[in-house]
Amino acid sequence: MISDIKIVLASASPRRKELLNQVGLNPLIEPSGIEEIITTTIPKEAVIELSLQKAEDVAKKQLPGTVVIGADTVVAAGGKILGKPKTHEEAFEMIDSFQGKTHNVFTGVTLILCGENKMKVRSFAEQTDVHVYPMTQEEIRSYAEEEEPMDKAGAYGIQGRFAAFIKGIDGDYSNVVGLPVGRVYQELKKICEQEEKE
Repeated sequence: MISDIKIVLASASPRRKELLNQVGLNPLIEPSGIEEIITTTIPKEAVIELSLQKAEDVAKKQLPGTVVIGADTVVAAGGKILGKPKTHEEAFEMIDSFQGKTHNVFTGVTLILCGENKMKVRSFAEQTDVHVYPMTQEEIRSYAEEEEPMDKAGAYGIQGRFAAFIKGIDGDYSNVVGLPVGRVYQELKKICEQEEKE
């Protein structure tokens, strides 16, 4: 049973924790302290790489039988990876780059089942396409000056005030929030089933 496993979330994101809580999982929170290093410009590969780094860092300190979830989300617009903005001006530029267009949100997830001698690792990436209404410079400026965009990839939160500018999405909504929780749940189920067979 999934509810019986000890799950550790290698992320301090309150949104990821809420999403896991929503599907009945109650993870312990142990954010990774590693410096994130990306060696690729391909968004799907970058998020898998980062999720793996975070999960491995936290898995080293866990007892056997624990499952660690590492995750990383990026926004890709016009072939460019957009992380979290460092300034309000950068937030403005990010939003300006995809207003009136479609961009992609990628979340990479790594699940590590800690064993006595070895780790079982599963990584995947989920993509959601997000369509944004055209925005005026004033609308972008007003949103970019708030605190909401500052800790979010691509400088916006779909579950916050930016919802006013979302025309629609193709794919998993929770993936845009920060964790494709349905897929995570299904992958956890597979890990549990495998473990029971062995």
